Amino acid sequence: MVSAFEIFKIGIGPSSSHTVGPMKAAAAFAHRLARDGHLPALQTVRVELFGSLAWTGKGHGTGRAVILGLAGLRPETLDPDRADAIIAEAEADRRLEIGDRWIAFDPQTDVVFDAVSPAPVHPNTLAFTALGADGAVLQSERWCSVGGGFVVLESDVGLAEAIDGDLPYPFRSAAELLRIGARDGLSIAQIVLANECARLPLEAVEARLDQIAAVMMACVDRGVATPGVLPGGLEVRRRAPALLARLEAQRGSNQPSPHEIMDRVSLYAIAVNEENAAGGRVVTAPTNGAAGVIPAVLRYHRNLWPHMGAEGVRSFLLTASAVGALFKMNASISGAEVGCQGEVGVASSMAAAGLAALMGGSNAQIENAAEIAMEHHLGMTCDPIGGLVQIPCIERNAFGAIKAINAASLALSGDGSHHVSLDKVIATMRRTGEDMKSQYKETSLGGLAVNFIEC
Repeated sequence: MVSAFEIFKIGIGPSSSHTVGPMKAAAAFAHRLARDGHLPALQTVRVELFGSLAWTGKGHGTGRAVILGLAGLRPETLDPDRADAIIAEAEADRRLEIGDRWIAFDPQTDVVFDAVSPAPVHPNTLAFTALGADGAVLQSERWCSVGGGFVVLESDVGLAEAIDGDLPYPFRSAAELLRIGARDGLSIAQIVLANECARLPLEAVEARLDQIAAVMMACVDRGVATPGVLPGGLEVRRRAPALLARLEAQRGSNQPSPHEIMDRVSLYAIAVNEENAAGGRVVTAPTNGAAGVIPAVLRYHRNLWPHMGAEGVRSFLLTASAVGALFKMNASISGAEVGCQGEVGVASSMAAAGLAALMGGSNAQIENAAEIAMEHHLGMTCDPIGGLVQIPCIERNAFGAIKAINAASLALSGDGSHHVSLDKVIATMRRTGEDMKSQYKETSLGGLAVNFIEC
């Protein structure tokens, strides 16, 4: 089972698999060095990045992330000012503090982007080597960033944690989820809430859900108010403030566009993903590259139904997390494994389910909404230009949000019965990702990434 708080994690941009995950893996390695008593003899640490991390890691800030992780910083509590100071000192003085020990560390030579050596287990692989006097290896570990900010040791990739027995309603398929709901008269949100309350008190679960929603809405607010050019070299200008100004001008002149609602939804998604591209604080939902879909749909519903309240938001998030967990357990949410269908596609499926729940849909209609949204993202590639989470990633979130709303509407117009189940679509997405060539899976070696002509 996958917790709602593993699907929704507060972190920083621009990438959950290339920024958040590597930072967490580096922090875990540093912690294990201290735990195993290696710090007194430690002289330096070497980090090697393989596969997608090597090909697009520079554009995603992976090198910066592993340095901050080794220094003990974590994405959910990162202080940007302290982070900047650590990076500046490492670059200027070629040293880094791990635990209570200063070591020699040169970011230019001790973080290696190895785009030649294979990544045999997972395309997002990191190797950490702690070296002592005369280059003696004190400890070495290989970690994999498997999508959505999840990290595991390379030897543990594919292993499931045996925690289902601790939960009142364990499920590993949409069919099981529907059977539990029908048997016990529970909504999907109620099933997930009961499982979360087996881990945390109800008050803590509700507080964390409220915090996630608050960070999402704050990210929208920052995005629509912050102008400028995104970092990375593509000179992509933030569009959200100008989009908002245009919409407000149309409303002020009493000449709103007939598709204003679509424009508003797109605005919210773009605002979040521009914040993500700038390295701002976002909620991984289920990844950073797809972080704008769910906040956009939530904001859309909140604006049209202002009396939704905290309970409605919690129901949305709990329902959406169930769908995200199904994709995580049975396929992948990593663009490096299955392409963007595993990121924006999954986010759209999650948002469609959450919205259908908010609008009074039955469990069957919610499952149908999730299925429809993913069905029309199948085969979507991950081909970011310049290895940056900007083009086409930002606009894809807007389209993912629109598709989610459409999917929920279509599902609610029926009774929940349909020919293709969510489980079958998840299996299809997994197989499609397996068949997809590697250049279309977050390597920037194919698609738009190589057909972009710089003027």
